[in-house]
Amino acid sequence: MSIPTLPPGLAAANDPTPPPFGVFAPTSAQAAVIALAQRSRLKRGAFRPMMSRLVNLLRAGPVDVQYQGAAFRFYHQASATERGALFNPDYNVEELDFLRAHAPVGGVFVDVGANVGTYAMVLARHVGASGKVIAIEPHPITHARLAFNRAASGATQATLVAAAAGPSDGELMIETDGDNLGASHIVSGELSGKAIKVPSLRLQRMLGDVGVGHVDALKIDVEGFEDRVLTGFFKEAPPSLWPRAVVIEHLSRNEWLDDCIADMVARGYAATGKTRSNTLLVRG
Repeated sequence: MSIPTLPPGLAAANDPTPPPFGVFAPTSAQAAVIALAQRSRLKRGAFRPMMSRLVNLLRAGPVDVQYQGAAFRFYHQASATERGALFNPDYNVEELDFLRAHAPVGGVFVDVGANVGTYAMVLARHVGASGKVIAIEPHPITHARLAFNRAASGATQATLVAAAAGPSDGELMIETDGDNLGASHIVSGELSGKAIKVPSLRLQRMLGDVGVGHVDALKIDVEGFEDRVLTGFFKEAPPSLWPRAVVIEHLSRNEWLDDCIADMVARGYAATGKTRSNTLLVRG
C-alpha cells in the first residue's frame, strides 16, 4: 500500500476550482472586526463564534489571511481551529514556539492530525526549503483545505498524507462534529450517517514510505485516538525514529485505552510543559 492521496474529484472536496489566494482577502469592515478581535482579551467561549458570525454577515464565505507567517484560507464558520487562528494571532503559540525550538532549519516535523495546517505550514516555513514536513490528515474536505494552504504558502517541503494514522494498515471510520469540522474523530460500533471510511496506516509505515529516517519534532491531535497511534509506534519503531520533541493533545485522554504519555515517560521522555490543550515532552 502506497501513501494515499485524494482521488480525482476529491482533491478539493469543498471547492472544486478554488480561486487563487487573495481573492477572499478581508474587506475593510471584516479587517476591522478581525483586528478588534485580535486586540481583545476575550479569546474563548462564545466570543470567537460571535466574531465569526459578524465577519460572515459582512461577507459570506472564507477569508484569506496570514497566520504566523504562512498563508491560509480560513473557513471559520464551522471550524474552531480556523476561528482560533483567525481571531487570535497567538493561537497555540506556546506549542509552536516549543516545536520551533526543537526542529532546526533543515529538520523534520511530523503533524499527525494536521487539520488545515496551522502547525504544519508554520513549521514548514521554519524548517525551510531544506527541511521536511509530513502532514497527516484523513478527512477529504479538511485535506483539500490543507492542500490549498500548502500551495498558498509555497510549502513545497511539506508532504501531505490523505490517511488516518492508526494501529494497523487498513481502513478506519471517521465522524465529524457538524459544528466543528476540525473535530473529526475515529468511531466504531454503532455508526451514524455522518461516518465516512478512510485509509489507515501505521505511523512507522507512513514515515518509511516518504523516506523519513529521523524526526525532530512531532505534534499529534487525533481526538482521543493518540494512544492507538503512539503505543504501537514506540513498540515497533527503532529508537532512531523516535521524535526528539512531542506535542500531544490531552483533552481526550479519558478515551485512551493506554496512557501513552506515561509510556513515553517510561521510554525516557520528560514532560517539560503543559498548556490548556497539550502536553509538551522532550526525549531525554
